[in-house]
Amino acid sequence: MTETTETAETTEQELTDKVVASFGTAKDERFREVMQALVRHAHAFVRETRLTEAEWSAAIAFLTASGHITTDTRQEFVLLSDVLGVSMLTVAVNEPGLGESTESTVLGPFFVQDAPEIALGGDIAGGAKGEPSWVAGTVTDTDGTPVPGARIEVWEADDDGMYDVQYDHGALAGRAHLFSDAEGGYRFWALTPTPYPIPDDGPVGRLLHHAGRSPMRAPHLHFKVTAPGFHPLITHIFVAGDPGLDSDSVFGVKQSLVRPFDRHPAGTPTPDGRRPDGPWTSAGFDIVLRKE
Repeated sequence: MTETTETAETTEQELTDKVVASFGTAKDERFREVMQALVRHAHAFVRETRLTEAEWSAAIAFLTASGHITTDTRQEFVLLSDVLGVSMLTVAVNEPGLGESTESTVLGPFFVQDAPEIALGGDIAGGAKGEPSWVAGTVTDTDGTPVPGARIEVWEADDDGMYDVQYDHGALAGRAHLFSDAEGGYRFWALTPTPYPIPDDGPVGRLLHHAGRSPMRAPHLHFKVTAPGFHPLITHIFVAGDPGLDSDSVFGVKQSLVRPFDRHPAGTPTPDGRRPDGPWTSAGFDIVLRKE
């Protein structure tokens, strides 16, 4: 190692130490811990890659563009976190999956507060295009005791691979919430999930293009389940046998969340006594919540 190199490394480390120390006076201990770790890791990244000023300018432009394209219904920074695997890593750190409760996965950028309520056995489609699918199960705790009155929020893309908030009409479709019954049971009509691309017309899409990565998500149905005294659950169910399970663009697939969507021909009676004119599917998903 040359003397010049040694001097440069010393100067670089002194800068890092100085910035880390600047957060040492923060009164909030957790804030201080997180910010000092952020500085250490960010500086280590710059040193490891020998980042050029042009590259750093390009990164700033990328983040600026991500901010410009973000709206109330389009969150580019969530997409960026998702495709970098940071969202799923955060889930893994906070939801270790002890084998007792249902595993979590990413929230995604398309959750909407205050989706319409439907009765048990109702339809979340709201006019969205797709093949009907009957979804049913029970909500219990880790001891198998039913959880009545659990709020179950569900949402999904339509057959064109679009969520309702991606359209200009402003109408909510393909999403709703319902409550489990006295025995913890729930049931509703949805759409059979189909593959779709995450929004790839912005900075994150360009990043995936440069990386040679697909923007496609494995077909899934979102769930958010809450009940007093229980840890909130954010999860999906995925369609068994789909070829995209191993290449989900946000790394969200967990084997325990893969479910068969059984196919039924037109005219086959449904669990709620209908005889649909077209084919439909059915899936079962029992949900296990862990107590706070």
